Amino acid sequence: MANLISLERVSLVFGTSHVLDDVSLGVLTGDRIGVVGVNGGGKSTLLRVMAGLQEPDSGRITKQGGAEGIRIGMLAQDDALDPTWTIREAVLGDLPEHVWAGDPRIRDVLTGLLGGIEAQNVGGLDSRVGPKSGGERRRLALARLLVSDPELLLLDEPTNHLDVEGVAWLADHLATKRPRPGNATVAITHDRWFLDAYATLTWEVEGGQVSAFEGGYAAYVLAKAERDRLAGVVADRRANLMRKELAWLRRGAPARTSKPKFRIEAANALIADEPAPRNSVELASFASRRLGKDVLDLEDVTVTVGEPPEERRLLDHVTWRLAPGERIGIVGVNGAGKSTLLRALTGEIPLDGGRRKIGKTVAIAHLTQEVRELERFEQWRVIEAIEDVKQWTMLGDKEISAGQLATRLGFPGGRQQSRVGDLSGGERRRLQLTRLLLTEPNVLILDEPTNDLDIETLTSLEDVLDGWAGTLVVVSHDRYLLERVADKQLALLGDGKVRDLPGGVEEYLRLRAAAATAPARSTSEGAPATASRPDGIPAGSTEPSASPAEVREARKTMARIEKQLSRLQDREERLHGDMAEKATDPAALADLNARLQAVVGEREELELEWLEAAEIVG
Repeated sequence: MANLISLERVSLVFGTSHVLDDVSLGVLTGDRIGVVGVNGGGKSTLLRVMAGLQEPDSGRITKQGGAEGIRIGMLAQDDALDPTWTIREAVLGDLPEHVWAGDPRIRDVLTGLLGGIEAQNVGGLDSRVGPKSGGERRRLALARLLVSDPELLLLDEPTNHLDVEGVAWLADHLATKRPRPGNATVAITHDRWFLDAYATLTWEVEGGQVSAFEGGYAAYVLAKAERDRLAGVVADRRANLMRKELAWLRRGAPARTSKPKFRIEAANALIADEPAPRNSVELASFASRRLGKDVLDLEDVTVTVGEPPEERRLLDHVTWRLAPGERIGIVGVNGAGKSTLLRALTGEIPLDGGRRKIGKTVAIAHLTQEVRELERFEQWRVIEAIEDVKQWTMLGDKEISAGQLATRLGFPGGRQQSRVGDLSGGERRRLQLTRLLLTEPNVLILDEPTNDLDIETLTSLEDVLDGWAGTLVVVSHDRYLLERVADKQLALLGDGKVRDLPGGVEEYLRLRAAAATAPARSTSEGAPATASRPDGIPAGSTEPSASPAEVREARKTMARIEKQLSRLQDREERLHGDMAEKATDPAALADLNARLQAVVGEREELELEWLEAAEIVG
C-alpha cells in the first residue's frame, strides 16, 4: 500500500488554541478512515489542511506524485452549488450520457442519493438546483463528489440530511463500490453505526493531537477502554461512561467487535461486572407509579396537509397507544410524517379525524428541531438559563442539581459561565435538552435529538436517558441511538400507517428495499406509472419485472462478485509486478503467466455472472 498523503509535524494555532499540535500521520491507499472528536476540536481543520485549503503554521505535507499527483475532493459543511445549474450539470458535469448511464458505479450514486429528489421534481435531472432545500443541495454536492471519484475523498459530516436508508446506502457504497488500488476515504462523522459499517481505521482528534485506532466505533471504544485500564484511570467518570458503552457494544452483534487486533480479553475483564445499561423492569415500574395506567392514545387519527389537488394524507386512520415506561424509536423516509406524528401526540396540530386521549398525570416535554426558543436568553449565562427552569431535579430515584445535570450533558463548570449567544449549534442543542429534562416530564418526545451533537455528548445523553423513568418517543436517523435507547421500533413508510418493526431497523431497510424493487403499480384508475429511473428508462416499461426475492438475490450476487473482482484485481496487479521482476527467468515467468491466465479467466467468468445479475436488477 502506498502513502497518498503524509503530514509531518504539522501545527496550527488559532488565537491561543493549538488546533493541531505537532501532528504526524498518513493516509494509505485502501484506507477508510473515520474521524471523531468533540465539536470545535479541530476535525474540520484537519481535513482542510489535508485538502490544501488551510495552510499550517509549521510542518510539511507530502502528496503522492507531488503537487500535481493525486486528485483530492472534499465535501465541506458549506458546499455551494451554482443555483442556475441543472441537477445534470451539478452532478454529472459534461459526462456524455452513454458514459454515465453505462457505469454501474455512477448509476448507483444517482439511485442512492438522487432518487428521492427526482421523484419529487418535474424534469428529473434537468430541474434546477436553485429551488432545492438545503438537505437536497447537500446530497447533490455529495453525489457530485462521488461521481468525480477522486483518489483521496475527504468528507465532513456526509451523513447530515440522510435518513437511515441513505446512511446505510452511503456506508455500503464507500465500503464496497469505491475501494480499489490508489483510492482512500477520510470522513468526519458523529454517526456511530456509519462509523462501524464504513471505517477500517478511526482517528480521534483531541487536544491538538490525532490518535489512531484500528477498526470502527466498536474497536475504538474497546481500545480506549483497554488504554484507560492500563493507565489506571478506570475510576474516572469518563472511563465509567466508556465501560458502560463497551458493555452495550459487547452485548450486541458479534460482528461489531470482529476488527480489533488487540487483546479483547482484557477489555472483557473490565466490564465483567458491569450491569445492563438500564433496568427496564425497575424503570417501567417507577414510570407506572408516576403516570398511572393511561398515557397517550391516538384513536383512528387522520391528518392531512396541503390543499387539493396537492393534498397529502400523512396519517391515515392511525390507532396507537403509548404505555407507561415504553421506549419507542421511530424511523421513516423524509416527508413520511414523523414530526407530524409527534405533534399529533403532543396535541400541537388539529386532527382531521379520530381523537387523542391523554392521561390525567401526563407531563409532556417535546424537543423539536428548532432552537429559536433560546433566543430570549442570548445575554444570559448558561447556568442562569438552566436554573431558570429549576435548581434541582430527580433523575430516576436520585436528586441532582441543575449544575450536575448540565455537567453530564457537556457543560463543565467553566462552560456554564458562557453566554448563551456565544454557544455553538451543538451546545445550544445540549442546553435545550438540559432545560427540558429539568421540567421533570414523564413523557419525553425527542425529534432528531442528535443534530449537531458529537459522539461524547451522545454517549452522555444516552447515559442520562438510561436513568430516566418515563415514556420515551424518539424520532432519529441515528440508527445507533435508536437501538441504544429504545426497546421497540416503529416505521412510517409514506402510506399514512404506523408499522411495528419486530426486526428493528434491519427490518425497515428490508421493507424499503422490497418497495423499491416492486413492480410499478397504477397511479390512478389503472393507468400505468410513468416515473423515470435515474438512467432515464421509464419505470415498469417493456420487459417483465423479476420478483422482489429474485431482485434481492441478484443484488447479493452482484455485491459478492464485486468483492471477488476487487480481490482478483489485486492479485492480477501483484502478478504483473512479479513478472516484471522475473523477466530474465523463463521458468518463473512461465509459471507466473499460467497463474495470470487463470486469474483472467476467473475474472471473465465473474464479469459474465455479474452482467446476468445486473439484468435482473435492471
